[in-house]
Amino acid sequence: MEGAVEAVCYHCGDPVGPTGVHADGKAFCCNGCKVVYEVLQKNDLCTYYTLDSTPGHAPIIHASGQYAFLDDETVARPLLTFRSGDRAGVTLSIPGMHCASCVWLLEQLYTLDPGIIESRVDLLKKQVAVQFDTTRTTLRAVVELFASLGYEPEINLGSLEQKAESLATRALVAKVGVAGFCFGNIMMLSFPEYFATSDIDEGMRRVFDWVMLGLSLPVFFYSASEYFTSAWGGLRRGIINIDVPLALGIFILFTRSVVDVTIIGRAGYFDSLAGLVFFLLIGKVFQSKTYDRLNFDRQYTSYFPLAVTLRKRGEERSVPVTTLSVGDKILIRHNEIIPCDAIVMNGTAHVDYSFVTGESTPVTMAPGSFVYAGGRQTGGVVELEVTKEVSQSHLTQLWNRHDAEHDEKSRLLTLSNQVGKWFTAGVLVVAGAAAAYWLLGQAPLVALDAVTGILIVACPCAFALAAPFTYGAVQRLFGRHRFYLKNATVVEAMSRTMTVVFDKTGTLTHGRARLVQFLGEPMTQSHRSLVATLARASTHPLSRAIERSLAGAASGSLADLDEIPGSGIRGTVDGVEVRLGSRAFAGPGHEAPVEEATDAARVHVAIAGLPIGLFVVRQQYRDGLRDVIGSIGARHRVALLSGDHQGERAKLEAMFPAGTEMRFDQSPFDKRDVIEQIQSGGQAVVMVGDGLNDAGALRRANVGIAVTDDVNAFSPACDAILEGDSLRYLPAFLRLSRRSVQIILFSFFVSFMYNVAALSIAVQGTLSPVLAAILMPVSSVTVVSLSIGLVRLAARREGLV
Repeated sequence: MEGAVEAVCYHCGDPVGPTGVHADGKAFCCNGCKVVYEVLQKNDLCTYYTLDSTPGHAPIIHASGQYAFLDDETVARPLLTFRSGDRAGVTLSIPGMHCASCVWLLEQLYTLDPGIIESRVDLLKKQVAVQFDTTRTTLRAVVELFASLGYEPEINLGSLEQKAESLATRALVAKVGVAGFCFGNIMMLSFPEYFATSDIDEGMRRVFDWVMLGLSLPVFFYSASEYFTSAWGGLRRGIINIDVPLALGIFILFTRSVVDVTIIGRAGYFDSLAGLVFFLLIGKVFQSKTYDRLNFDRQYTSYFPLAVTLRKRGEERSVPVTTLSVGDKILIRHNEIIPCDAIVMNGTAHVDYSFVTGESTPVTMAPGSFVYAGGRQTGGVVELEVTKEVSQSHLTQLWNRHDAEHDEKSRLLTLSNQVGKWFTAGVLVVAGAAAAYWLLGQAPLVALDAVTGILIVACPCAFALAAPFTYGAVQRLFGRHRFYLKNATVVEAMSRTMTVVFDKTGTLTHGRARLVQFLGEPMTQSHRSLVATLARASTHPLSRAIERSLAGAASGSLADLDEIPGSGIRGTVDGVEVRLGSRAFAGPGHEAPVEEATDAARVHVAIAGLPIGLFVVRQQYRDGLRDVIGSIGARHRVALLSGDHQGERAKLEAMFPAGTEMRFDQSPFDKRDVIEQIQSGGQAVVMVGDGLNDAGALRRANVGIAVTDDVNAFSPACDAILEGDSLRYLPAFLRLSRRSVQIILFSFFVSFMYNVAALSIAVQGTLSPVLAAILMPVSSVTVVSLSIGLVRLAARREGLV
């Protein structure tokens, strides 16, 4: 007997053969099956094998060379979303992915191919983003691995130029068409049964019954197939998903109708079956379309207030990235994000791809090198030529990636998932209790009606949809007012805010200065060129102001750039060291008149180690700032952390509530420590800074909001980007975040009451399956519409609509 057991694969049941492998006392037909078993065992998921003796599917073997075309670099390159050195990324569309089990397996691919670094699944879009090591595997090998597991990617090279309707969408429409055709014909054949009289030929009635049975087969085996597949996929791994009660209800209805026709000799409920599946699929299509319209995972350019410096006919100007086209020349400064795929034309790029790959070591790119969107320039100014229009989908993935140090799950999103899971289990218990009650009462047909109605009408979809749709609607409203969130959980984190901490320069003040004055000996043209070239490489508001005051002077070649947050920037311009920054960083320079300018920032200048003077930059506070801070201070604790001197303390104290904590001359580390101290007291903190010297504080805060005016100067550590002119809406943003949580809880209550009412009718066996099939999607759409409507109402009250 032991030999017989060893003859078949423990995982998939195929013959082991002479090339089989053994592990843990079990036999496997191939190394793939063995690795899958080891992954399951490692994660304590071997109950997978208790549900079936051989639950694994054998790998699908494709014709040799089917994906050989991916070995051609000219073909493979357009498919890649990213490539740098020995690391590359690709996003594959997987129509066959349908449930949580698929997600789990596809995110474990690194155990099957050591060359795969990570794989991230987007179940709603049926996409998998894969990063792999090009020295250990290839794009072809990655695609073949997907296909061998039964998840054949949808690769359509033509879709790179024009997005085509996905196979999954077409399949859903086809299933709706089949169900609708069969439903209509079954209804027509049912008329004799509905209006039966004694003079109708019994033989003809029986013929109609058998024809309806035949028409129900494609409905049951084709149109309803994905409900069975999804339910079975969850059960195999011990998961009760939302399709389990639906699949069970469809199966009971079909089985009962077949028994009625073939054994009892009477008409079944094939009209109800076809109508049920048809309305379920219609509801699914409608929900999908609704989600698409309200989807908060929008294109990259729909969210970022991203501008880039365009060089055209000798002039430089900031333009939105949406206006870029192939062949445009753009300038990327130190610390700026590269917005699109491009070729280095002038200068040497030192690209930090940590936002993409997590690797912080910059990659040096000489002229002629290809650079990908999402990298950050860490050297001087470089000129790039755009080779693709803005890579929206790729950068959206980068923006939506959770930072490893700052990834907190939404409690309400988690709660909705848990509610949905327990609700499904409760529905099954209610259905079982109803069946037992009616069976004991000698009413088996009523029991079938009750169970079928319960399993169809009660669905946890509404619970699962309430939170994401509410947060999605809030995100879209925020985006219209140029406040762009990294993900939906930021809304909930903002709702728990207790303390709001502000930076000063570039946050409370405009990014563009009113006046820039140089104090010291008049600068020579050579000095002006040196200073302008260095200032041009920085994205700091003061550097940009200085560069504008020296318009047209930048002409030198910059090397060895180094920007020290809280201190200044230094670099070698045409072989001469230049420094801009604090007095301690650059040197004292000309001091006397500056003491009178208490409303000014001071930037000292040193050339070749000698201080030559300083720039006095007078800045203007944003309009309506007093009202903004007063409104926030009425409900939250506020504080100010500034890296500047305290010359403007009196002016700031007049704007902030009495007793506001204000700290000046704060280094980036000081700001981060203050945030930690506030959090240690149990308070959730929102940090509002300019994304430069505040990077550590933005990362440490519960919500980090980077304020920007002109260019893409944000830090990946932030959770949101706020355009400077929209700072006046910040109190409304905070209030709407709090109300969104209340809306979600109210939606939970409405969904619960709806299901209680529907179940109270269904348990009596008086709710027809067709009516239940109509009510099920209606409940989900109702909750979604209610959530969206209440969000818009709340936003209108806040003046955001």
